[in-house]
Amino acid sequence: MPLGTLDGTPPPFFRQGPSALSKLVFFSLLAILLMVADQRFHVAKPLRAAIATMLYPLQWTVLQPVIWVQTGSHYLESLTASQASEAAAQYRLGLQSQRAQQVEQLTLENSRLRALLDMRQRLNAPALAAQVLYDAADPYTRKVIIDKGALAAVQAGAPVIDEAGILGQITRVYPLVSEVTLVTDRNQAIPVLNTRTGVRGVAFGDTTARSSLLELRFMDANVDMQAGDLLTTSGVDGVYPPGLAVAHVTKVERRADSAFARISCEPVARVNSSLHVLVLQTLTGQILDRPEPAPAASAPKKGGKP
Repeated sequence: MPLGTLDGTPPPFFRQGPSALSKLVFFSLLAILLMVADQRFHVAKPLRAAIATMLYPLQWTVLQPVIWVQTGSHYLESLTASQASEAAAQYRLGLQSQRAQQVEQLTLENSRLRALLDMRQRLNAPALAAQVLYDAADPYTRKVIIDKGALAAVQAGAPVIDEAGILGQITRVYPLVSEVTLVTDRNQAIPVLNTRTGVRGVAFGDTTARSSLLELRFMDANVDMQAGDLLTTSGVDGVYPPGLAVAHVTKVERRADSAFARISCEPVARVNSSLHVLVLQTLTGQILDRPEPAPAASAPKKGGKP
């Protein structure tokens, strides 16, 4: 068969249909039509809702790992931030607690110093301010060490007071420090005066070990002494200025088998907690010497002129 007689058209089974350009134009117009119809009449809304409903389980399943990772990361970040915030809060709380304690201590010291300065203004004797450093090492005595010594003109025997009253007496003087024997020491004695009755006596430190009381000894059983009476220094010893508070009477025991009453007193000074004190000058140099007795007149000799 000659080649010119062959038919070049494809058989019906292999026909390609419309051309590509026709398809592009058709589907473009269809897309524009659908968009305009959906915009104006919402024709695709039920279809989108149905598709979204069918795809939601798949979307939820796919998003769960992402949500778990985000939740775990957020939990770890929150835990770390919470721990850091708690540590910072604890640190600030510690600082505030320390400052509060310092404020309370400074307030207490301020009030005591004001009272001590007020007492210093009311005293006629010269006074030297000092600070208690520590208690003496001997457990059988009641003594403290202050930060003033011989270089500050402190003398042995000088009385020591706090803002409340008599604290003790200087017993040993060193160049930089001094030893103060408290009024509650068993070897310490101080002349006192009952401000209510004017009765004088001598207060001794209680002999009980580590006791913080005083005892009035050798007082008659019928002495006018009551619990609550204020005892002050009488000034008859030439050491303590008169009128300084010493102790309050706490208990009076009168026994029929004893000629003396047993009187217990509580010191007004803070013998266990005083920090700032005043060292007073003794009154020894201010007391006049005892006058010498006048010489007895000699008897006239016998036979002599009167």
